[in-house]
Amino acid sequence: MEKRILVFVNGTKTGGGSGFVNLVEATLKGTLDAKIVGVVSTHYNGGVQQKADRLTVPFRLFTGPWEAEEYQIFVDEFQPHLICLSGWLRPVVGLDPKITINIHPGPLPQFGGQGFYGHHVHEAVMAAYSRGEITHTAVTMHFVTEKYDDGPIIFVKRIKILDNDTPESLAQRVNVAEHTYQPIITQMVVTGGISWDGKDKRSLSVPPWCLDG
Repeated sequence: MEKRILVFVNGTKTGGGSGFVNLVEATLKGTLDAKIVGVVSTHYNGGVQQKADRLTVPFRLFTGPWEAEEYQIFVDEFQPHLICLSGWLRPVVGLDPKITINIHPGPLPQFGGQGFYGHHVHEAVMAAYSRGEITHTAVTMHFVTEKYDDGPIIFVKRIKILDNDTPESLAQRVNVAEHTYQPIITQMVVTGGISWDGKDKRSLSVPPWCLDG
């Protein structure tokens, strides 16, 4: 049976959704053995919808409220085997945690939680680097619970911070790593190489190399 993936992406009025496009392209190349059956965004006719139309992926608009019943509308329609959050900035309630994963552009838990997204993460990372507290940032992927960035971590790719880095230059390198590894780790979840029961973090099954940075 072909696995079905539903993607949630905030995006903006003019852009966003590069991770979503990357996942779709991976399915077309065969490196991700699944089908992106739909994408949900918070902007009508924004960057994500324009990309979805170009890729002929069904687009749905999420206007809130951010409650379980609203999320369930999209789950009921698309019946996904896996849900991928890729730049989704809203609180998540009611989604099955054992089939919902997120990608985060920084180390967790240090640079996670409400308000830590996009450039906010990179600015905080660079500030910590300037104070001598860290030497690396990271791309992190994790299963999703209703608490921001608190689900079991399934992948970490450490990225060395350079002395001449700015939040913008760091973001570019992080983005390259995100696009490289997101389809790989998503494929492992799709095929069962990474799993958990959605309740007990001790049930998490992840190959050691995924967490060694």
